[in-house]
Amino acid sequence: MTDVLLIIDVQTAILDGSAAPDRMPAVKQYFDEMVARLAVLKATAAKHSVPTVLVQNDGPPDHRLEVGSKGWDIVPSLQPSDRDIVVHKTACDSFHETDLLARLTQCGATRLIVGGCMTQYCVDTTVRRAVTLGFDVMLLADGHCTGDAGGLRQDQIIAHHNATLADVDTSDNVIKLCTTQNIKFGNPLSVN
Repeated sequence: MTDVLLIIDVQTAILDGSAAPDRMPAVKQYFDEMVARLAVLKATAAKHSVPTVLVQNDGPPDHRLEVGSKGWDIVPSLQPSDRDIVVHKTACDSFHETDLLARLTQCGATRLIVGGCMTQYCVDTTVRRAVTLGFDVMLLADGHCTGDAGGLRQDQIIAHHNATLADVDTSDNVIKLCTTQNIKFGNPLSVN
């Protein structure tokens, strides 16, 4: 098995306006904690020569993720290194009209360890698509987030997606759930 760490849309303005003002401190705190966990995992992946792919959403003019704006930037602690791969997208599906599949194929990837934003949009769509394209997926249960939406709090959306995405499969590939601290890179990827 060849593993790749895939981090989706962890950009500085990704959560702007994603909750009522009184909820934003809690939403932002979870985001900051998630980013810290992903930064540790990214550094650990690099030590084990596991490639990291950072997906960056290219928003249109006047969008919070407008290309070239401060909000579009990947958060500082996850900035790409020379060895990281950056893929740009304009849709929830990180594979749609991007070179993600080609880049993963070049890496020889068979399993994706996935985290990032936004849970119910880009993370959900990308992991579902990944299994249909022939990848096994390890979804980081504490490594993806969103804001509040549709009358649901951030924590409720995350919990719902962890429950519904765990064990989604095709006849050959599956989505499994794991916390960031339980990922142990090696050959093959092991989970404590």
